[in-house]
Amino acid sequence: MTTYIPQLTLPEQVFASAPASILLPVALGTTVGYSTRPKQTKETYNLIRQPPLRPPPWVFGPVWTVLYGLTGYGAYRGIGLNLTSILPGTMSVARRAATLYTVQLGLNLAWMPLFFGARRPAAAMLDVLALLGVNAYLARLFFGARDGLADPVAGWCWVPYLAWLSFAAYLNAGVGYLNGWDISDAALRRREAAGKGAQ
Repeated sequence: MTTYIPQLTLPEQVFASAPASILLPVALGTTVGYSTRPKQTKETYNLIRQPPLRPPPWVFGPVWTVLYGLTGYGAYRGIGLNLTSILPGTMSVARRAATLYTVQLGLNLAWMPLFFGARRPAAAMLDVLALLGVNAYLARLFFGARDGLADPVAGWCWVPYLAWLSFAAYLNAGVGYLNGWDISDAALRRREAAGKGAQ
């Protein structure tokens, strides 16, 4: 388990307020989404070779908005409501969970710039795998497994998130494999030219 690192953790006031806890990840996710140039992202998404079951591009915005809101509410329930607990050890676990939540939020926000900004599917894959690990541990804490925070509602808020992250890892790995782990502009242009030449 990680330790509580105040410099690396969102302020406790964020977790103590349900609206702040919900709106902060939604606002940060929206900001990152728009900062990576949505039009160019959509073009890249349509040019890269994709594995089966890929959703249309318009699905991602609504899904991530709901997931950010759910995890924000889960963080409020699982962390915020336990930061003032008088139960032995609960406040300490809540603080460590707050650090983990902050780390996972940073990892989540880094994925889109890694994949679509830097065009590094291998780095994005490592990011999403780390994200899965941290969030599986957070869900375990929220469900109350050993030294947990025992808030099943918070735990259930993490289940759709973990399912979507697993799907995102599949998509990331599929894109990486099908594109030789290279989705740079030059590689995409070469594939597009080769496709036109084959017609």
